[in-house]
Amino acid sequence: MLQMATYKPKNILITGAAGFIASHVANRLVRSYPDYKIVVLDKLDYCSNLKNLNPSKSSPNFKFVKGDIASADLVNYLLITEEIDTIMHFAAQTHVDNSFGNSFEFTKNNIYGTHVLLEACKVTGQIRRFIHVSTDEVYGETDEDASVGNHEASQLLPTNPYSATKAGAEMLVMAYGRSYGLPVITTRGNNVYGPNQFPEKLIPKFILLAMNGKPLPIHGDGSNVRSYLYCEDVAEAFEVVLHKGEVNHVYNIGTTRERRVIDVANDISKLFGIDPDSTIQFVENRPFNDQRYFLDDQKLKKLGWCERTNWEEGLRKTMEWYTENPEWWGDVSGALLPHPRMLMMPGDRHSDGSDEHKDSDGNQTFTVVTPTKAGVSGDKRSLKFLIYGKTGWLGGLLGKLCEKQGISYEYGKGRLEDRASLMADIRSIKPSHVFNAAGLTGRPNVDWCESHKTETIRVNVAGTLTLADVCRENDLLMMNFATGCIFEYDAAHPEGSGIGFKEEDKPNFTGSFYSKTKAMVEELLREFDNVCTLRVRMPISSDLNNPRNFITKISRYNKVVNIPNSMTILDELLPISIEMAKRNLRGIWNFTNPGVVSHNEILEMYKSYIEPDFKWSNFNLEEQAKVIVAPRSNNEMDGSKLSKEFPEMLSIKDSLIKYVFEPNKRT
Repeated sequence: MLQMATYKPKNILITGAAGFIASHVANRLVRSYPDYKIVVLDKLDYCSNLKNLNPSKSSPNFKFVKGDIASADLVNYLLITEEIDTIMHFAAQTHVDNSFGNSFEFTKNNIYGTHVLLEACKVTGQIRRFIHVSTDEVYGETDEDASVGNHEASQLLPTNPYSATKAGAEMLVMAYGRSYGLPVITTRGNNVYGPNQFPEKLIPKFILLAMNGKPLPIHGDGSNVRSYLYCEDVAEAFEVVLHKGEVNHVYNIGTTRERRVIDVANDISKLFGIDPDSTIQFVENRPFNDQRYFLDDQKLKKLGWCERTNWEEGLRKTMEWYTENPEWWGDVSGALLPHPRMLMMPGDRHSDGSDEHKDSDGNQTFTVVTPTKAGVSGDKRSLKFLIYGKTGWLGGLLGKLCEKQGISYEYGKGRLEDRASLMADIRSIKPSHVFNAAGLTGRPNVDWCESHKTETIRVNVAGTLTLADVCRENDLLMMNFATGCIFEYDAAHPEGSGIGFKEEDKPNFTGSFYSKTKAMVEELLREFDNVCTLRVRMPISSDLNNPRNFITKISRYNKVVNIPNSMTILDELLPISIEMAKRNLRGIWNFTNPGVVSHNEILEMYKSYIEPDFKWSNFNLEEQAKVIVAPRSNNEMDGSKLSKEFPEMLSIKDSLIKYVFEPNKRT
């Protein structure tokens, strides 16, 4: 048993635990941790089998419940009655071939089922860990000549319906982590093999076919490369993630040892003493068959996990198990076809006939009483913020800050350009202040605005002015999050001089359409005496998983420019924006930490605190211009006005260390 005490669960719910990987994890935890209560939930679909849980069924700390994760009543009932504090979510439809023929079922199981679980966690408010099990396929195809695998921050580019639903489920998990503070961890794993696996998968299918003297069907030419991990090694990986994994992190569970599909067929043929040339049969390829999945497995290894079972030993153990248990799955002739299409319906085909496990029949008529939250403290009732930009980064963080400070708030439902809907919000919510964190910056970056100019004007100019005017009519202060990306170094403010642009300076950067709209609306807002404009620049937060975070962006680029810039550390300055609202401050403010910091200086800190082996290279502005549509703003903002109002504010480099790198320190 691994000695790991960083996180100690009490009552664990494992979904899909009668399936292949989850059953090995459940059996391992039941065996190794008798003080943990393990509750497993499975609807007993075609690829599940209660016999997979035989090693645990007589253990006092084990309980089986038959039911569907899509049943909200059942899930809520289990979380409350079993006092679940930890969820390991394995339940999913996983076979790619099936996803091409029945993709809607994958959406229902993999996305909707995950959403039901997450919502139950939010409602009950008792979950201390939610481990979401995903797949390496969400990264999409890896280049054949790539020597470095996909790391946890790599872009998700799924190529088939199965991996697309898993990526979609991951986005929900991430959103619930950020929006509701759910303590989530995500894993992405390579292919797994071993005893108990339903024979729709490559290795058990080939073994059963070879046992019966039948051809081994290979999709395409067999050159597709895959990485395989033995099931017990993977179960140990989940044991490590459970106890040592960090909340809001992703962990690859992988191996760098790769094999072509045709090599797998050759190795299995040799184990059975069969001539591969006479046994292998090439068949039509899938509609899209990724050539290669390759993972960077270093992050999990740093937690103490390593692959223990080599390919030869694992394959031998797997072959021996299937030869000793040929009837484990009953009639699986449909799964052994070259392109199987299994019926994905819940059923009792794989029940072992015993009654001792049937603690629940999956009935969906449970009643759940939801606990209520305590009210807002009395001394904060005079403040009530109306926030626009609920789905944006800043808007979401503002809501969390209000909750932390006990400030009443609501998100606006109206669209900025719709005056009537804004008036309706103000009449119904009756706010003391309005925060505008809405706006179009473009996805994934400001280049989007270059081809969506009308939409950008509608929100950034017309919408912002409409909200300011509605607030003025109702005697409300509007805190407006703007941008400092409306300036660029010039002769009066040269790079490295320490001379920054002041609040009264006129914008001089027109390189991007986004910046043009922000400069335009800022100039017009000067005429509104009820507006406080906060010029944010290159925002940074302690959440290094957020793709909007400036550090997250540049750490994923192959090359970066190296120019000193003023920047905003949100962990320090967003609370200041709330204080500014309380003080009823108005006018324009450079909303950045004092001083400047360059791209290289940030990445040196990243290397020192986060990833010692991190490497990057630089290019100049001319080279950068070849890979972007619109030029980017580079400047230094004069922070003396904000510093005078808040003298305790840290310099940009000190703030980076205190609020970003120290809390995330891994070295």
